[in-house]
Amino acid sequence: MGNRFQVQDRFKGGAQYIDGRLRPGTSGRNHAIVDPATGEQVLTYDLAGTDDVDAAVAAARAAFPGWAGATPGERSDALHRFASVLAEQAEDLAQAESLQCGKPIKLSREFDVPGTVDNTAFFAGAARHLQGQSAGEYSGDHTSYVRREPIGVVGSVAPWNYPLQMAAWKVLPAIAAGNTIVLKPAEITPLTSLMFAQAATEAGIPDGVLNIVTGTGREAGEHLVGHPDVAMTSFTGSTPVGKRVAEVATATVKRLHLELGGKAPFVVFDDADLEAAVHGAVAGALINSGQDCTAATRVYVQRPLHDAFVAGVADLMATVRLGDPFDPSTDLGPLVSHAQRDRVAGFVDRARSYATVVTGGKAPGGDLAKGAYYLPTLISGAAQDSEVVQSEIFGPVLVVLPFDSDDEGIALANDTPYGLAASAWSRDVYRTGRATREIKAGCVWVNDHIPIISEMPHGGYKASGFGKDMSVYSFEEYTQVKHVMYDNTAVVRKDWHRTIFGDR
Repeated sequence: MGNRFQVQDRFKGGAQYIDGRLRPGTSGRNHAIVDPATGEQVLTYDLAGTDDVDAAVAAARAAFPGWAGATPGERSDALHRFASVLAEQAEDLAQAESLQCGKPIKLSREFDVPGTVDNTAFFAGAARHLQGQSAGEYSGDHTSYVRREPIGVVGSVAPWNYPLQMAAWKVLPAIAAGNTIVLKPAEITPLTSLMFAQAATEAGIPDGVLNIVTGTGREAGEHLVGHPDVAMTSFTGSTPVGKRVAEVATATVKRLHLELGGKAPFVVFDDADLEAAVHGAVAGALINSGQDCTAATRVYVQRPLHDAFVAGVADLMATVRLGDPFDPSTDLGPLVSHAQRDRVAGFVDRARSYATVVTGGKAPGGDLAKGAYYLPTLISGAAQDSEVVQSEIFGPVLVVLPFDSDDEGIALANDTPYGLAASAWSRDVYRTGRATREIKAGCVWVNDHIPIISEMPHGGYKASGFGKDMSVYSFEEYTQVKHVMYDNTAVVRKDWHRTIFGDR
């Protein structure tokens, strides 16, 4: 295995970032970060307890008046500096992301890190465009206008699959709108979230605006979500955990944003470019080792193309290179942990009783045996109501099913509880237009699958949650709308008063 990013000295102060500095957690328990490619421990740190959450929320609450009172231009300038600092630290961020997650370094360098820098630059500009509705005399006797105001302290919880990008998606719209934030990253992958917060301080964002508490969901996460001084929470993760977050948050009537699981359909009509669809399916299924809530997971292929599609995907998967995440030629790294690898393997092993594992379906041996690797896996012949079609596997596993009519293909695409992302493949604009209208998902790609851009929103339908990350639409989650109304008449006795006392 290649050289690994050195973290011991970088985080010797601890894995909590509160009020502008690193500090150790006070839970009395520690956690080891494990390199999933080797199984070796790379850092042991003290987990956050409830006292650390309280301290972080207090720091965010103290910083809120000053940050909320800054002009949009001042917040914009700070975020532009933030983007510059992140760009300067791009290689360190990529190395740390690959170390803790097992991502191929080319994915970290070309997707995770530049996407985060771009997202930061986008919100630097968007911070200047938080307008409400223009003034007008809607009643005739009054002038009304709408203000957008920050909510207060945001308490967010981010997942382990894209730690850097998810930190950015939570933090940037919140602070661009004038809020302050406490973010709890996944305890198994906190390194780049901490580096992100340190970069914010280097850029001149005031202490307390961005705080990180690294602890377990049951202790630090639930305490943060339920904290009475937290006005809004944003959570990205599985649907079952999202339900628990909602239960805790509603006890204090918080604003809530949930980006939950997905089971993205990939619908291939019989006039599609077969080669393009095969390549798109393999890329869409294997990105980040399939640990992506928008990954292509279930492909519906119109029957005339079905067999050729299955053969093409199997052949292309066989060319994918598993290896050391720090080798630039590696295509597929390990899953985030051995526990996750075993979970994925369990889905595939159970599927053998009712479907065909066309290729993959096992962990590799040899030099990769110590890591949490799993071969790219293709399954065919599963029923629509089977576990591998309905449940989120979150690994490099693709399931292919046939369909006959267009009606059936779209119905099957909608036939899961989820609705985060989907794609439709056809040369016919009317077919794809129908698919984009009728597939119930927050994003529908046409003749592609996976690309995201800062200017466009990301969020789901149905059990995939509600609310949006990225784009100006995310400000709907992080601002309160206030109606201000001025009387223009200077009349003491208004005509409507007679409905309460006296006569006209």
